[in-house]
Amino acid sequence: MKLVVFGLTISSSWGNGHATLWRGLCRALAAQGHTVTFFERDVSYYAAARDYEEIPGGRLVLYREWQDVFEIAQAELEGADAALITSYCPDALAWKHLVLESAALHVFYDLDTPVTLGRIMRGEDVPYIGAGGLADFDLVLSFTGGRALEMLRDELGARRVAPLYGHADPDVHRPVSQNASYRSDLSYLGTYAADRQRALETLFVEPARARPRSRFVIGGAQYPREFPWSGNIYFVRHLPPPEHPAFFSSSRLTLNITRRDMAAMGWCPSGRLFEAALCGTPVLTDAWDGLDTFFEPESEIITAATADDSLAALDRSDIELERIAQRARERVLSEHTSAHRARELVSLLNRSTALKPARAAAEARV
Repeated sequence: MKLVVFGLTISSSWGNGHATLWRGLCRALAAQGHTVTFFERDVSYYAAARDYEEIPGGRLVLYREWQDVFEIAQAELEGADAALITSYCPDALAWKHLVLESAALHVFYDLDTPVTLGRIMRGEDVPYIGAGGLADFDLVLSFTGGRALEMLRDELGARRVAPLYGHADPDVHRPVSQNASYRSDLSYLGTYAADRQRALETLFVEPARARPRSRFVIGGAQYPREFPWSGNIYFVRHLPPPEHPAFFSSSRLTLNITRRDMAAMGWCPSGRLFEAALCGTPVLTDAWDGLDTFFEPESEIITAATADDSLAALDRSDIELERIAQRARERVLSEHTSAHRARELVSLLNRSTALKPARAAAEARV
């Protein structure tokens, strides 16, 4: 199967979660005999932090203006089985016209569904959706499940919707030797986000102040100077994906915090959950509806709502934390790797392709 993707970025992991997910998915698709061509606008902030330049068995097309590669995209679509446009693709509407003219399966993949729906409900513009909603697509994939799937149908007119959740690549994310720079009692890996700040202060900053002899480490980008640092909170500015295993493997415990809109929607596992688990690191996370679909709370993952919850997790024995981490790793290996998601994606595309002639015939009779 040949896939053509028009997305935000795969070449740079700077300040976004899309890149690592696409890398794992493309690698897994290639291993299963499929090819991916990825079109990405070449912007300065990603170019300055580019950490990926070649898609295994596929093609990365970087462009300044979509018109510059229009003929290349047209040629790629001629032989494609499916064409995917993603959320936050800066030229989504321009590519949509070209995709809808092709014989490929027309797919929209929203990796930011709660953000999309939140803007729609507030009456705000969503530049990668447009006035026509999602009714023109044969299949709409969502990074978030639960009621988000119903809302994509009801609010945006999606005809066929399915979840395609986060994942991690066990060939990339695995236990490695510790790095002294990343060593921590509690770590947090994530780009700064204002809507995560309150939870980060509760579950990370307050425990750090309560345990001045413990070491806390934050890895990520875009943190403001006014962040409430303390003497035992250390900062690593931007960690490219190849460094994630060392970061997690050097953490006695790592924290996951979900964006507010995503947590409110539920069924929204961050790729970081799966990455950390594959590295054999126990995870402390905020709770949201559907979490138990992916990990069993207290057995495979620890949940927290208060600073005291974080402190209680830190007080657990090494043996108990290692047991939780091992169970989580086994769960990801059996259900949540990039290879699992690649097979799910191909299955969804095949089913939608089989349904397309029947749908077209039904619409012609109306």
